[in-house]
Amino acid sequence: MLEVKNLSFAVNDESTDKEIIKYISLTIPDGKLIVITGPNGGGKSTLAKLIAGIEKPTAGQILFNGEDITDMSITERAKKGIGFAFQQPVKFKGIRVLDLIRLAAGREITVADACIYLSMVGLCAREYINREVNASLSGGELKRIEIATVLARKSLLTLFDEPEAGIDLWSFGNLIEVFQKQREEIADRSIMIISHQERILNIADEIVVLNSGEIEKQGAKDKLLPELIGTPAAVKNCQGIGKEV
Repeated sequence: MLEVKNLSFAVNDESTDKEIIKYISLTIPDGKLIVITGPNGGGKSTLAKLIAGIEKPTAGQILFNGEDITDMSITERAKKGIGFAFQQPVKFKGIRVLDLIRLAAGREITVADACIYLSMVGLCAREYINREVNASLSGGELKRIEIATVLARKSLLTLFDEPEAGIDLWSFGNLIEVFQKQREEIADRSIMIISHQERILNIADEIVVLNSGEIEKQGAKDKLLPELIGTPAAVKNCQGIGKEV
């Protein structure tokens, strides 16, 4: 279980501290799929980076399975079981896709096992398994390969920052199935997804609306989703909720 307590994050902007995250408290229970949504610039990606350890909070506390991880590095948090998929995947010149999946898994997996992860994200394993992770791959291909590595990692808590970005419609449908399968089959693992997409919101256990660095709304999907997409005002407020890829 992840617990965020009174978390804040500020950056210095022209000699003035600008608050991006403002005293957020949030709990992500084991075995749940939580979707964080809301207007662009509301602090969603920053919150994910704070949880992953990419950014350090200005104030507050982060607990993972009862342990204070606030001051731990991204590497230390990964060892504790927190995985993160970037909105813009990084390139690794000189490393094959197979090598990257094996590194992510942290164990010696077979080519067949690696191919399964690629197939899960809609890639033909035979075409990609020995390719180099460099600029020859499109943004969408890199995105799917990164998601495959995160799946191979089998983290206790996995954070996805807009996983739909750069992914075609067919692969997006495939990805929805992957998230649903993870939620249904793995009782002790949790998923947090940053997304505007209605199809992702629709598979959530709980939705959190983040606006101007604060939690504006939070609740079960069945209760909150109709409210978010049911009126023009709600759709305008969430800037993109209800739109498909």
